[in-house]
Amino acid sequence: MALRGWRGTLARVRQEFARRPALDDTLPMGPVDVPFEPFALPTSGQPCVSVVIPTYGKLEYTLACLRSLLRHRPDTSFEVVVVDDASPEDPSPMLAQIAGVRLIRNAANLGFIGSCNAGASVALGEFVLFLNNDTQVTPNWLDGLLKCFSEHADCGIAGSRLIYPDGRLQEAGGLIFADGSCWNCGRFEQRDAPSWQYRREVDYVSGASLLIRRTTFEQVGGFDSRYMPAYYEDADLAFAVRQLGLKVYYEPSSTVIHFEGISAGVDLTTGMKRHQVTNQPKFVSKWSEVLGGQPPAGSPLGEALRWHRKGRVLVVDSMTPDPSRDSGSLRLTAILKLLDESGWSTSFLPDDGRASETEVRALGSLGIEVLRQPWVDNAPQWLREHGTSLHAVMLCRHTVAGQYATLVRKYAPHARLLFDTVDLHYLREQRAAEISGSHAMARQALASRKSELTMIENADVTFVVSPHEQEMLARELPRARVELLTNIHEVHGCGQPHGQRKDLVFIGGFGHPPNSDAVHWIASELLPAIRAIDSHVLVHVLGDVPNDVRAALKQPGLELHGRVADLAPWLDGALASLAPLRFGAGVKGKINMAMSFGLPVIATPTAVEGMRLQDGHDVLVAEDATGFVRAYERLRHDQALWAKLSQHGLDNIRAHFSAKAAAQTLRLVLE
Repeated sequence: MALRGWRGTLARVRQEFARRPALDDTLPMGPVDVPFEPFALPTSGQPCVSVVIPTYGKLEYTLACLRSLLRHRPDTSFEVVVVDDASPEDPSPMLAQIAGVRLIRNAANLGFIGSCNAGASVALGEFVLFLNNDTQVTPNWLDGLLKCFSEHADCGIAGSRLIYPDGRLQEAGGLIFADGSCWNCGRFEQRDAPSWQYRREVDYVSGASLLIRRTTFEQVGGFDSRYMPAYYEDADLAFAVRQLGLKVYYEPSSTVIHFEGISAGVDLTTGMKRHQVTNQPKFVSKWSEVLGGQPPAGSPLGEALRWHRKGRVLVVDSMTPDPSRDSGSLRLTAILKLLDESGWSTSFLPDDGRASETEVRALGSLGIEVLRQPWVDNAPQWLREHGTSLHAVMLCRHTVAGQYATLVRKYAPHARLLFDTVDLHYLREQRAAEISGSHAMARQALASRKSELTMIENADVTFVVSPHEQEMLARELPRARVELLTNIHEVHGCGQPHGQRKDLVFIGGFGHPPNSDAVHWIASELLPAIRAIDSHVLVHVLGDVPNDVRAALKQPGLELHGRVADLAPWLDGALASLAPLRFGAGVKGKINMAMSFGLPVIATPTAVEGMRLQDGHDVLVAEDATGFVRAYERLRHDQALWAKLSQHGLDNIRAHFSAKAAAQTLRLVLE
């Protein structure tokens, strides 16, 4: 595809001729030139996906491609259709020795477009994956693309991250400019750079690894034969699919190694590349009206990448969110997802600079770019370089916001400064100081109060999680704009009935002081009191607990499970969830999470503060051990009460903690 401007071309020339090994030995590649031995592919007669591989010569590459399908077997059922485009040497004798391959031989050479259409015409799968024969797949190559479809109802095409055998990026989706010229995003750049590690909508993806529903492909008439033998057919298909109201996504979790000649894109006058020049006018003629909405030729790449987004938002928190770790992470992850779904190009910067590959993939699947080390070592430098492109910056927690607010005002002067309190830290610290009687904690609470209130005064908008905190700040700082952006929960619904449930759960990691105090209170008072009337009851603590603390807490009936990957089995099987918080602030995610599964909650007055809950209606409130015992007894013996609390708890989540309500707040603030 055509290059975009002399600066981009010059940069690519430098990258193209940079000296590096021909093969990256960290990639899961198999050798190409090896003696042939028959093998069998684990294909299916009723496949979900038909993998269509057009070939013309290069049999050794086709065999290497097929062996890679065997090495990296997907979870999804598939079939393989190899379309030989009248190769000079008949590959049939060798391919016939590979069980699971359906071979079609064109009577005459039809080119890439004709071969792909021929393969799709005999496909049995719900989906068709077009895969070049000079590729090798890697783990998650197919399941990653299918996940994009399952998570986006509007997905019409999903394309893989294509990389060269030397490890450099070949393509992370493509851009199309108003004159019909195209740009392969990320070509020759480092494949794991943050810009190419997140799912996003693109103008087109290469036919080297392209997944589409078979019915959609048939509906648009397949690859348009006007571009035969090749070039611009993938861009044209993308435009045709978008005309149906669907979108084209780049999916980085699917990586395919493409053995395309690295320097093959320079000479547009010879070989197959010459069709790139002749097909561009055809493409422009067909799509002239649509091209008017594309970025002008010569647009800066960063601007072109975000052309169809509302603007760019930066979010900064102390560390990368992990929804299995804490309620704050669950809320922030939901906010990031909403920002992407609302049309914002969103980058996340962890203040500690760290993000695991798993965390990057998780946020990447939500459309979020993660600015982690070593790619972004210096946050001020990043703001200097990118600040003018930002529409808004959201700083989470006063400890983080205090470090960045001045930098944001300096380097992103047009950006809206949003402060997310997460919860009012000073309020939680004040209450902890009152319970402990610690003068040091009281002094810390005063320092936090000064820091938070100063940040709230200086921010354009402040987010709090509870109406209680919003009302407090309205009295403290009447001029500040404070909006409610509370916890966000999916309503899972109630699983097991009352009669099949037993035991109690506590959700929360020990790193949060209110949680550690609550676990100690459970161990020292609540559990012994409850076991005095029911010696078989267990309390399951679901969250991180340090090893040295485990030994001190060990006692009959207290089960410390650590962080669990899936809360659902526990919340579907327990009789009730405990929230014995004696201090804290904000909205309690442990209560929201339990109620989203229809699990009744026994909580302290502090725990239900700002939750819009009523004792006896959607929660049972207890102030001391005696109250917790009485509440447990009521739930154990009163099935009607249990069912009422379960249903009303679900109603509370729907009414006050839905994604719809949070999206409305974000829309109000950002647009």
